[in-house]
Amino acid sequence: MTQHSIRVGIVLGTRPEAIKLAPVIQAFKAASCFDTQVILTGQHQEMVQQVMQLFNLQADCNLNIMQPQQTLTDITCRSLQGLEALFAERQLQMVLVQGDTTTAFAAALAAFYQKIPVGHVEAGLRTDELYNPYPEEANRRLISQITQLHFAPTPQSVKHLEHSGVVGEIHQTGNTVIDALLSVAQRQPQCNIPGLDWSKYRVLLATVHRRENWGEPLQEIARGFLKVLEAFPDAALLLPLHRNPTVREPLQAILGAHPRVFLTEPLDYSDLVGAISGCYLLLTDSGGLQEEAPSLGKPVLVLRETTERPEAIAAGTAKLVGTNADDILSSTSELLSNSQTYQVMATAVNPFGDGQAAQRILNAVQNYFSQH
Repeated sequence: MTQHSIRVGIVLGTRPEAIKLAPVIQAFKAASCFDTQVILTGQHQEMVQQVMQLFNLQADCNLNIMQPQQTLTDITCRSLQGLEALFAERQLQMVLVQGDTTTAFAAALAAFYQKIPVGHVEAGLRTDELYNPYPEEANRRLISQITQLHFAPTPQSVKHLEHSGVVGEIHQTGNTVIDALLSVAQRQPQCNIPGLDWSKYRVLLATVHRRENWGEPLQEIARGFLKVLEAFPDAALLLPLHRNPTVREPLQAILGAHPRVFLTEPLDYSDLVGAISGCYLLLTDSGGLQEEAPSLGKPVLVLRETTERPEAIAAGTAKLVGTNADDILSSTSELLSNSQTYQVMATAVNPFGDGQAAQRILNAVQNYFSQH
């Protein structure tokens, strides 16, 4: 490092943050003008380590805050306290956070308390419903209020930030998840699931985990999956289960006995990219998959009542379906039985970027420090 390199901390706690920040970390580590510190809160552990290994990244420190049955308050308080000491010790000049996790909110707040500028990757997403998704909608709004550099993925997210009257610079960069996805997809990963013959079935890749879908909506989604499988004997369902028992136990109870349902542990990112490449379509309440799947030409049916990624709906790469079993059957049937409808969604242009977002973020941070 040069004597005058700029000290930047990149903070992450969950697997989605690790995936979306990996291209940013690589870009900053490769730039000699930055002394880049990668800081893990430990909100997720094993799943983050898988991603770090895949992208050949090392953490500079890990707060290891993870505890059984931890609440949002626990995560926030332990992250805040650990990061306060760390930021002071490392004398950081900027902190980069990603998205809308509790780690991102706590890191932004810890930086603000020490008057360290915050850069927010994936800024400007909104549903305009404070409890949906919860706590993400509040987290990202709160981060926006204390951010100096907003890295907005799309024109829509730029408009949201302008409408919110935020301070700080707004930069439209594209979404870094596309950078990550394309770099892994180039390796042409395969997803091998015992007993699942990808050539025999049209595989429906599903993920369900969001808090607002816990309980009855989750059971209704599972019943919808069964209806689809009943209607289409050539379809199989691949469903990696979230580690939270509140999510996995109802899904196991309703779907576990079906011969064409493949319930697995969470896929590592390379396997997930292989599964997206190999599947026919996606049924998900995940935000990230709404962004990623269109880059590999796969339609996405969104199992939520709202989405903070309306660009996908507008572009035609995704459709908002909700959690009603009959609605899930209807929308999935349309794609499985109407090749024209399928092609329109599969060939729509991904609105979330071109794979150059990390470089744009690096350039914006360099410009910021050249002016301050």
